[in-house]
Amino acid sequence: MVRSTTVAMIAVALLGLVLAACGRMGPLSLPPGATVDQAPKTRSYAPDGTPIIPPEQKKKLPIDWLLN
Repeated sequence: MVRSTTVAMIAVALLGLVLAACGRMGPLSLPPGATVDQAPKTRSYAPDGTPIIPPEQKKKLPIDWLLN
């Protein structure tokens, strides 16, 4: 026989999975109090669609050796 706590835990886990898919698609919203002038400038994109980041904005992380 299945305990009621096990059934409750499974129900909560399933509910969490269902709600994890909820959300709004589209660009991120501006924070409260921000105006359109404070929005980030548009980026230039490479032909493959990846954003081109200027060299001064690239930050090295200790884990970069795995990616390069």
